[in-house]
Formats: sequence, C-alpha cells, structure tokens
Amino acid sequence: MEVKTGPLLSTINYPADLKQYSEQDLEQICQELRQYIIDVVSVNGGHFGASLGVVELTVALHYALNTPYDKLVWDVGHQAYGHKILTGRRGQFHTNRILNGISGFPKISESEYDTFGVGHSSTSISAALGMAVASHYKGEKDRQHVAVIGDGAMTAGLAFEGLNHAGIENSNLLVVLNDNCMSIDPNVGALKEYLTSITTSKSYNRFRDDVSNVLTKLSELGPNAHKYVKKIEKSIKGTLLKQSNMFEALNFRYFGPVDGHDVKRLASIIKDLKDIPGPKLLHCVTVKGKGFALAEKDQTKWHAPGLFDKITGEIKKSVPDKPQPPKYQDVFGHTLVELAEANAKIVGITPAMPSGSSMNIMMKAMPNRAFDVGIAEQHAVTFSAGLATQGLVPFCNIYSSFMQRAYDQVIHDVAIQNLNVVFCLDRAGLAGADGATHHGAYDLAYMRCIPNMVIASPMNEEELRNLMFTAQQENIGPFTIRYPRGSGVMADWKRPFKAIEIGKGRKIADGEDVAILSIGHVGNFAVDACKELNSEGIHPAHYDLRFVKPLDAAMLHEVFSRYRNIITIEDGCLQGGMGSAIIEFMADNNYQANVVRLGIPDEFIEHGEQPELWAICGYDTNAIISAVKKLAVSRTTKTMAS
Repeated sequence: MEVKTGPLLSTINYPADLKQYSEQDLEQICQELRQYIIDVVSVNGGHFGASLGVVELTVALHYALNTPYDKLVWDVGHQAYGHKILTGRRGQFHTNRILNGISGFPKISESEYDTFGVGHSSTSISAALGMAVASHYKGEKDRQHVAVIGDGAMTAGLAFEGLNHAGIENSNLLVVLNDNCMSIDPNVGALKEYLTSITTSKSYNRFRDDVSNVLTKLSELGPNAHKYVKKIEKSIKGTLLKQSNMFEALNFRYFGPVDGHDVKRLASIIKDLKDIPGPKLLHCVTVKGKGFALAEKDQTKWHAPGLFDKITGEIKKSVPDKPQPPKYQDVFGHTLVELAEANAKIVGITPAMPSGSSMNIMMKAMPNRAFDVGIAEQHAVTFSAGLATQGLVPFCNIYSSFMQRAYDQVIHDVAIQNLNVVFCLDRAGLAGADGATHHGAYDLAYMRCIPNMVIASPMNEEELRNLMFTAQQENIGPFTIRYPRGSGVMADWKRPFKAIEIGKGRKIADGEDVAILSIGHVGNFAVDACKELNSEGIHPAHYDLRFVKPLDAAMLHEVFSRYRNIITIEDGCLQGGMGSAIIEFMADNNYQANVVRLGIPDEFIEHGEQPELWAICGYDTNAIISAVKKLAVSRTTKTMAS
C-alpha cells in the first residue's frame, strides 16, 4: 500500500532540504511528518508512540544542527522513525523491521546519520561524550555532539556514569532530556519525582523566562561576570525548587524545562546552545503519542500496537475460532501469582518491563510484593540478591538480551553467594523484528559457565509452570528459566503443579539411527519433524533435555550407548551452548559419535519474523527433517512406539 506524503515533506530527502524552509514552515513539516509516521506504522506495524512524541524535537535538531557532521545520538532508538524519514530513508521506511528492510533502530551500517547503533537504553551520553572527546582531540572545535535520552533511560546507572564523566571533561556535549514520564510503562523512582517537581513548579517556570533575560544582560558585563551569573542562576533554581539542581551539581548547564512540541522555539534554543561551551542539558517536556489521541491516552498500549485503523484506532487482531495457546510471558505472570498465593516468600522484580514481561499481573494482584525498579538491570539483580539473603524468593524477570547488562551482578552478587534468585529470561532465542540488539541468543552460553547455576528451558506451558514451581522450593540456589517471545503450544495449560527433579530430562519418542536432543520450545519443531519423518519410514528418537545445567547424565549415557548419529537443537548460539555441552559430555566420557548441532550461527542475526529467522539459521522443522534424512535409514515400518 503506497502512503501519500505531504507537500513539504515530499521535498525533504535529507536535512539539507529541510534547511531550505523558514522557521514558519516547520510546524507544517512536523504535521506532515507525524501524519506520515501514523500512516505507515498503522499498516506495517512497529514502535509508535515514542516517535510521535519527538517529531518537533527531531525536526528542530536537524534544522539547527549540521548533521551528519554534527553528531546526533539517539538513546534506545525506537523514537527515531522521524529521524530516519528525514535522513534519506523515507522511500524505504515501509520496509521498517521487515526481513531485509531497514532496522527499527539507528544503525551505523545503515546511514551516516546514524552515528551510534542502539537498541538497549542509556548508552547515548557515554557514546556522545566519547565522540566529543575525540573531536576535541582532533581539533574539531566546531562540531556539535548531542545525546537525546528519555527520562526512563536516564534511570540506568550507565547514564549517570556518563553524566558524571562529562561534567569534568568540559567537552562540547549537549544532552537533550526527553521528559514524558514514560518508557514502555510509566516511569518510576526518585528521578521521575524530581523531574516532575521541576516541570510542575509554577514559581520556577514563571520566574525562569524573566530571570534568564536579566542574567543574559549581566553576562555582557565581562568575563568575570560569568561565574556570578552562574551562582545567581543556581541560587534561584535551588530556592524556587527547594532543592539543588541535580544536573548542575554534576557541572552541567541546565536549560528548561521547555515545551518539546514548540518546534520554532526548540530550533532557536538549540542554535543558541551551540555557542555555549561545556556540557549542557536541555530539558524538554513532551507527550508520548502526541498527535494521536488514543496513543496519548494509553501510552503503554500504543508503544508498539501492531497494525491498526488510523481512523477508528481499532487495533487489528485476528479472532481464532478455537482456544489458542497463551504467550509464555502470560503463563509466567499468572503462574507467579498462583505460586505467590501459596508461598509468602515469593516476590517479583522487573526492570521497567511490567507489561512486556507480564509482571504487571502480580503488580495488580499483590502490589506490595512486586517491584518495578526502572531501567536498571544491574540494580534489579543485586536488589533481588539482597531480598534473597533475608529468606525471600525473588523471581527476577528480565529479557534475555537485557540480562547481558547485569552479568557481573549475576556472578558476584548471586552465584558466588549461592542465593535462591530465580531468573526468568523472557524473549530467549530469536526475538523477531527488533533484531540483533534484542535476540536472546547468548543466555545458555553465558549462564552455563557460572558455578551454582541451574539452567532450564520449558518445551511448553505446563513445563514452564512446573519449572517455576520447582525453582521456589527450599535451598535451590540460583535458578535460570529461559523461554521465548510468543505463544506456546498448549491451549489447556493450567494444570496442577509437579516438581521436576533438577537435571532430569525426558524421552519424547524412541527411535532408530538418529537421536534428536532438544532444549526448550524448539523441541516442538522436532516433534513436528518426527511426525513427518515417521510417515516416510524414518524414526529418529527424540529427547527433551529440560536442563542444560546440570545435564541428565543417565539419559546421555543411554543416548551415546545406543546412537552414533546425534542432532542437537537449540534456540541459542552454537558457541558454548547446549550442543557444546553435549560434545563436552561426549569427550569427557570417551564416547564417539557424529554430532550435528543446529542453532544460531556465530554471527549477528538481523530482524525479521521469527519463523523466517528460524529457517535462515537452520533449525526450524524443515531444517531438522533435512538433517535427519542425511543420517537416517528409511524403513517400511510406519511408526515406533513412544
């Protein structure tokens, strides 16, 4: 479907074209850009509310700056759709997040305007500071460096580390704080309250403009007046807000708050800030979903709504004619509440992903026992460790790719102390359209090498429930449960709990010639493959490991004693993953077999739909069938007994 472009936007292919227009034209350009994003995302899907909220800021930045010479760094990046449209990719924008199309996030290899690849939060300040220091080192004193970061991303420790360092470098750095009180879910914590106090202080906002005029005149008195100007400015801000300005305490010049939807004023301010040396912070107040009423009203729902009717606002969802399997995340959410009702020690922790992980179910049912700690994965893990020292059983729910940000805490604060923290890693494996930054490819490998850690992955919803039930038993120690994005395979999933013996796998089907060893949801691909192969007289055995650590040694002794051809299947990286563990077992026990490993190869996998990526990586049902046929013998018998 071809999307019509507004008359002004249709002439803008790059920021140089934008600069041909007057400031009076910027409002119309913003209207056309916002409408174009609505038109395209409504029919193609993608992140929505975040990009609508920064339309004016995006236009103002490219209008006032000399990009790409000036370096513009977006934090997280799901708000950068407008940026992509204005920087040579309007014609490709309809391919956003589609296999072989443009990325949903800024990406260095995609455009010279994408100065830093992102996807995870809170990296922009450190990256932009590195660029600023490099420019200073090379003598490029006219180059600007701008980091655009949301108030949600500002809660992460990395953002504060960047601010702390920037305050002593005196580099040409501008941090633009996009304050909308939202990340995906509403922001939490003391920083949110602090920013709210600034934006809602009537006395401060009333005095701000009048005082700035006086201070500007004072600054003209000479170089020695500058330090007095800064002292007066700080004193006024501190008095009116009844607290010191946190950013100025870090040696940043603070400007704002300003209306993040007043494009002409934003452009003017950014032009002025280019002439002010040293680290600066511009505080912009915006509305996530601006310009689309439903997105403004329900910002969490419209963060990434999928396909929708742009006129009625109806989100398009197919209505099945029979009960469907639930999402794994929802099984987690409901099961956690069920377990917590029976075990008063259980608490839930999420780093700013309550709806994405379904921790919001427990937060609603038991608000005093579920904690959203903000975008702060390191803190989430160590906070969980602290809870565990006092006899509680924390279920720390973090996306697999985000857990990478807290790896030291997993080792140092949880595993070394052998604490019973249950890590529930959502979005494990290939996550889909978000691409390389969000695939949970590495958790099996990076968790497997940690002493004291139990690592399990369920093949279906019932197994997830039982693993969660097992993990909260007494004195279990560190326990990782990983499961994928999307739905499982059981419509009738809510069954009585059963404890699973730790390290105990199960045989799905007996067979001949070839043994398939799977871990997690991809075991269902093997089940489908075996059905097809059985119809052709080929009968591989199938074993569900359940646990990568500890391995089921008895089951593996059986496998290596009976089979000379073994296929391992995992939704994770081949280097150091489950297949590697099987080969290690084979070597340690002096077995010899032909082991074929199917999984994610040693490369970063780009974005696309999950089935597309499974096929590309070679471990979907068809790939399993092909691998078995290369090793097995076809017989006239129809089936093997399970």
